[in-house]
Amino acid sequence: MGPYDKGPEHSGFSADAIDTSKAHPARMNDYYLGGWDNYEVDREAGDRVLAMHPQVRESAVANRAFLGRALRELTGGGIRQIIDIGTGIPTSPNAHEMAREVAPDTVVVYVDNDPIVATHAGARLTNAERTAFVLADLRDPKAILDHPDVRALIDFEQPVALVMCIVLTFLRDEDDPAACVAAFADALPAGSHLVLTHSTYEPYEGYAEGRVEEWKRTAVEEVYQGSAAPLTLRSKAEVTSLFGPFTLLEPGVVRVPLWRPDGEVPGAAELNDIVFYGGVGRKD
Repeated sequence: MGPYDKGPEHSGFSADAIDTSKAHPARMNDYYLGGWDNYEVDREAGDRVLAMHPQVRESAVANRAFLGRALRELTGGGIRQIIDIGTGIPTSPNAHEMAREVAPDTVVVYVDNDPIVATHAGARLTNAERTAFVLADLRDPKAILDHPDVRALIDFEQPVALVMCIVLTFLRDEDDPAACVAAFADALPAGSHLVLTHSTYEPYEGYAEGRVEEWKRTAVEEVYQGSAAPLTLRSKAEVTSLFGPFTLLEPGVVRVPLWRPDGEVPGAAELNDIVFYGGVGRKD
């Protein structure tokens, strides 16, 4: 067993469920972030994407930075509970580390449907106090909301920060991602927030020079088509619609570096290379 293979019993899955024959977006993202929790098949797929879009690494870093700013803002405003869906490989700083910079008493439940993520989570996430990991699928909100580990930590009478960073990118239109978001919204009390990021194919607003060539977009999609979770890129309008009952906070849905930046803002060319939109919404 490797250093993080603590055994599958905590997650309710068999080791046989771990499929390393196909690239997985969570492990590819770990590779983009410079992590080590990936396999040759993930690195090969990641290198194919990087050959066409080298700035993917910068996008992954910018997405992580956005999450940190959003969680620090929400915990600073009084949120003390987080449900992070689509956790992916736990690359530090994790959601509980970010949130606890402001509020050390924050509780966090991590959710992912990849058994290998569960293995890593058992070693890196659930060894922290007031954290849990649930092996479940976003497309079954009830299974997540009713899970005993979720119910043990989350008080649904108090506001919750629901994190869905990148994960909706891997739901197809027929999965009805907006309905998945709405199901969680129905279960959360007023004052809860949705933190969401999503991949896009659109150029940065008004930056026509950076328009993605159709062949390149198709080629990137084909890489993910052969992975464990195919990619669905969406427009700003489509991403905005996913917030559903959540009222967007200023500045709305923007390229992730533009959401309440705490440092220098990139120029148009750099923003064009960031493939993620992000935003935070509040349930009134």
